[in-house]
Amino acid sequence: MKTLLIVRHAKSSWDDAGLTDVDRPLNDRGKRDAPVMAGRLIKAGVKIDFFASSPAKRARHTAEIFLHEFGRKEKELAILQQLYHAQVQDFKEVVAALDDRYDTVALFSHNPGITAFANVLTSVRLDNMPTCSIFAVTGQAATWREFLSAGTTFWFFDYPKRAGEKD
Repeated sequence: MKTLLIVRHAKSSWDDAGLTDVDRPLNDRGKRDAPVMAGRLIKAGVKIDFFASSPAKRARHTAEIFLHEFGRKEKELAILQQLYHAQVQDFKEVVAALDDRYDTVALFSHNPGITAFANVLTSVRLDNMPTCSIFAVTGQAATWREFLSAGTTFWFFDYPKRAGEKD
């Protein structure tokens, strides 16, 4: 069984209008939300074998916070250019190319592509993946190449402002 977690980067800062899009950092809320969301995964017993991120600073920093919370080293993070401004086909190609030794993978990326990708994974539909949200699916495929074509099952959707939940 394979498990895919797609994570939208945490809230970014727009304080410096001179920064390029790829260089925008997380704001204070983003820096607070990321460890909370990683903590929810840990509390639920989720184990992540592989972490990959867009090269954008806000996505990379979100992934680094998750790595830290999971007790992993930043050098374990793969930076994939294809996850920056990724469209559905880009996500599909990244997933198909994943190493089969990994059973659970977390991909950190951006809207609008990440919401569009979540919407093709199962019958669950989202209007928008909020910042630092996690959409998780599982599949019975033995390889990542066949993961999407073999069919996936919705596992959960979580986000920082989820109603009625306290951490």
